[in-house]
Amino acid sequence: MNQKPHSSSSLGSTLQTCSLLVTADSIQTYGELTNDFNPLHVDAEFAATTPMGRQIAHGTMSLCLIFQCIARNFGGAALADVALDVRFVKPVFIGDTVTAGGEANAEQPGQWNVWVRGDDSVDRIVGSFHLNEQDNATGGERNVS
Repeated sequence: MNQKPHSSSSLGSTLQTCSLLVTADSIQTYGELTNDFNPLHVDAEFAATTPMGRQIAHGTMSLCLIFQCIARNFGGAALADVALDVRFVKPVFIGDTVTAGGEANAEQPGQWNVWVRGDDSVDRIVGSFHLNEQDNATGGERNVS
């Protein structure tokens, strides 16, 4: 896997994206894995009576794409020291394809602006993460005492 070093937060750097097609089955499976059976996610009849009007995916299901994106670009070890700050701005519905990506913040080295967008190019999640620059010195390896 071609991984970017942590110091690659120079102007114009972008993250390789990660995508997911959201299905009723993937929502059900995610609910089982997380023990989250909120009817807004898993009960079509109930969800139809809410302001959303239909089932929505678990927010953390889409959030996981950002973590996949970080791991794909910096290696799994980067997840141990990442500081992530996000806002959920729009729901994700069954049938949506969502994609996570981001770009380096040129004004703050080590910080990346990230997003999850639908196939309609509308942001569903927006935020930023910061990589611990100390990991640069060890190539991403961590000493644990």
